[in-house]
Amino acid sequence: MLSHSENLRISGDMETLGRIAATPDALDFTVENVEKALHQLYYDPNIENKNLAQKWLMQAQVSPQAWQFCWALLSPDKVPEIQYFGASALHTKISRYWSDIPTDQYESLKTQLFSQIACFSSGSKMVLTRLCVALASLALNTMPEAWPGAVAEMVRVFQEEGGGVDGRARCLALLELLTVLPEEFQTSRLPQYRKGQVRGALGREWGSVCPLLQQLLRRTDSPGAVKARVLRCLSSWVLLDVPLNESEGLVQDCFSALPDPELFDTAVEAIVNAISQPDSQRYVNTLLKLVPQVLALQEQLREAVQNGDMETCHGICRIAVTLGENHSRTLLEQVDHWQSFLALVNMIMFCTGIPGHYPVNETTSSLTLTFWYTLQDEIMSFESDKQAVYLQVYRPVYFQLVDVLLHKAQFPSDQEYASWSSDEKEQFRIYRVDISDTLMYVYEMLGAELLSNLYDKLGRLLTNTEQPTSWQHTEALLYGFQSIAETIDVNYSDVIPGLIGLIPRININNVQLADTVMFTIGALAEWLADHPVMLSSVLPLVLQALGNPDLSVSSVSTLKKICRECKYDLPPYATNIVAVSQEVLIKQIHKTSQCMWLMQALGFLLSALPVEEILRNLHSLITPYIQQLEKLADETPNPSNKLAIIHILGLLSNLFTTLDISKQDDESADGSAPPVKTAPPPPGPNPVVVVLQQVFALIQTVLSKWLNDSQVVEAVCAIFEKSVKTLLHDFAPMVSQLSEMLGQMYSTIPQASALDLTRQMVHIFASETDHFPPIKALFELVTSVTLSIFQQGPRDHPDIVDSFMQLQAQALKRKPDLFLSESLDVKAVFHCGVLSLKFPEAPTVKSTCLFFTELLPRCSDVPPVARVVQEDGKLLIQAVLEGIGGGASRCLMDQFAEVLFSLNKHCFSLLAVWLKEALQPPGYPSSRVTTEQKDNFSHQILRERVNKRRVKDIVKEFTLLCRGLHGTEYAAEY
Repeated sequence: MLSHSENLRISGDMETLGRIAATPDALDFTVENVEKALHQLYYDPNIENKNLAQKWLMQAQVSPQAWQFCWALLSPDKVPEIQYFGASALHTKISRYWSDIPTDQYESLKTQLFSQIACFSSGSKMVLTRLCVALASLALNTMPEAWPGAVAEMVRVFQEEGGGVDGRARCLALLELLTVLPEEFQTSRLPQYRKGQVRGALGREWGSVCPLLQQLLRRTDSPGAVKARVLRCLSSWVLLDVPLNESEGLVQDCFSALPDPELFDTAVEAIVNAISQPDSQRYVNTLLKLVPQVLALQEQLREAVQNGDMETCHGICRIAVTLGENHSRTLLEQVDHWQSFLALVNMIMFCTGIPGHYPVNETTSSLTLTFWYTLQDEIMSFESDKQAVYLQVYRPVYFQLVDVLLHKAQFPSDQEYASWSSDEKEQFRIYRVDISDTLMYVYEMLGAELLSNLYDKLGRLLTNTEQPTSWQHTEALLYGFQSIAETIDVNYSDVIPGLIGLIPRININNVQLADTVMFTIGALAEWLADHPVMLSSVLPLVLQALGNPDLSVSSVSTLKKICRECKYDLPPYATNIVAVSQEVLIKQIHKTSQCMWLMQALGFLLSALPVEEILRNLHSLITPYIQQLEKLADETPNPSNKLAIIHILGLLSNLFTTLDISKQDDESADGSAPPVKTAPPPPGPNPVVVVLQQVFALIQTVLSKWLNDSQVVEAVCAIFEKSVKTLLHDFAPMVSQLSEMLGQMYSTIPQASALDLTRQMVHIFASETDHFPPIKALFELVTSVTLSIFQQGPRDHPDIVDSFMQLQAQALKRKPDLFLSESLDVKAVFHCGVLSLKFPEAPTVKSTCLFFTELLPRCSDVPPVARVVQEDGKLLIQAVLEGIGGGASRCLMDQFAEVLFSLNKHCFSLLAVWLKEALQPPGYPSSRVTTEQKDNFSHQILRERVNKRRVKDIVKEFTLLCRGLHGTEYAAEY
């Protein structure tokens, strides 16, 4: 099996490979053919030929013939690419097909691998590594029973003289083997019980590895390449949770290696890996010895900063942060050593405030930010007495941290910033967001004193007439305020009035500063709602900024926040706000998304005005767009006027999203859920309804020309859908005409957006007697049209099917009487649902499962539903079982489980019969499950009529069995 000889050779050239790949035969996998395929893979310019060769080689690698050709490919007269494939094939056979190897072959295979590694120790590095990985895999499969003391034997074999290989090459080969052994363990496919055994065996072998590594690292005559390999080997072994006290000497040797530029990176990696192992916190004495060694690196760190050596700064910072982040609590608890830990904290502070601008001059400071979170969490987790002592020491440190972070958040000079690439600017933006998050977190420890501190600094900065102030400094302090005010309730703070008073004093001569001023005002919108007298100080700044396209995002989002939070205090400013907004909209200063936000802002603003003022403002605001829409409606459809139509419809839609004259709980006014009305609206028609009625005919005209364009139809539906969501029952006057229009639209060209709007109408109006007739007519019409789509073939319309199923579920939930109508073909709807369960699109299947979970409980009170379930329920159970058996994505199993649970709850006796009949055919729903497993699944399902969670677990287990994944690593992740 493992001989060097080739069994057969076949003639052929490059062109025959296609035939070989297409019909792989055991006789084809010969040395000659493998070499041809490798030549084709590496040198053929045709990508199809390369792919063909790659596929064939993968088949060759796992074939039984691989044992013959892999040794031949390692012949010294072959080129490295061919030798590499031979070594890779060996590793594949050993790691993935270990059970195929007879036990009596283990020893000869091991001997051959040792021999090949010795041969390649002076040859190709990539081939040597693959051979080492192959031997490592063999060791992992045989230790500890078949190959006890594997590592000790590896060390002994390579330390013996002989084979004509010089000592340095043997040493490097041994180190490579010892390095890949733990790495191969980490990625091996060993069963879980074996992993535990092998990990224990490797842990015991550390006694053979450690002295060797120490000896090689401490010898003055060891070449740099050997020391670098030793450090890599240590890095690899400590990931096996080698006890820190057992590797302590080696870790100290790593610190000694740091001054050597050639060893620096690998030494850093080894130290970081050693001290970040979860188990290392048990070894307190070792950790305490490491602190002075880390502190001793400060001189090297300062020199690196002065010399602009970013790599060295980065490495030393990683060591300090790793020690601090992983062992904060352990080191905090060593109260006798509090000064050395404080010195480590200050060293990390130096790294946080390292000179230069991130990411252009330095990339180190970002590494430290999570340390400050960790340290704060540990301090705040102590009981109050202990915490008070630590806070006495560390509060001043955190105040210093705030200063450092705000300094690091400062923009560079305008000239320097202009020279940065767009990627550097984006990295700096993300870095500032990280600083913002850190400041917000630090506030939890420092509290109101932090805001006072920032306010005092800003006040001194803006009132100091003697010393010129850089805009960067002012911007950074404001950014600090904004970071905290965005997420923390600052309503109680006594410094905010002063801050609002300072803002108009800022000399805004820069876009970045202006942006931050805007965002800071926006962050204080809730405070302004409680202190409306201060609105007059900041509103003029916001309205002025609206006219600057560079401040588009910040000014519009700030105005929107103010209009949302302060709308009942804005009537005195409304005329001005509307006028400025109209002006910027007409001038087209802002991009589409900001225009939409601005309309939402105006919706909030107008909501608080008397109805007659709302109508007057709406007239002035909307008339230019209505006129433009009338003009566009007369034009022949083309791409440019399509965009203009969608834009205008979007503006109206966003305006109506927020324009609500009833008092309500604003928490739900963002459109995610219907707002909760807390007071009746004023008498008379709603202003939104008045406008919609005025433009209804125009919208119908637009639709008549654009009915086949889904984006325009979607934009039209969005206007009504958002209006319905906001107005709820106030939308009532339009129900009849909108129902009629929707029916006409959907009958002509069915689109998902029309179904979604119908669903919204059913949700709100189906239960109202006055509106039931038009809603019922609309529901029956769209159902009938959709059923005809199913007859023609629904596969091209998964979005329509998805929306249709959601509509049917909503109807069953809100008004099951709709299913009592003789005009509704309940049987056909049921069959459409069964068909939809087999769609490949997960959202469609989810919506269909929702439909069935709403339908099945209605068996008791809706006779047509009971009839169809009794007659055709078996089709449903078959479709569900097919999905569980492997026909559907595993992410849908919870939804299928819900359908089964509902069937069990509402149709128990029928389900028992259906399950028995459906699971009877052999190989159904999967050839991988036995009759016993199917019976067990059936019994388990029928037993669970209360615990839905348990049914979901049963379905997940069964689907893994059906897919052949039970007990695999995939199952563990599921």
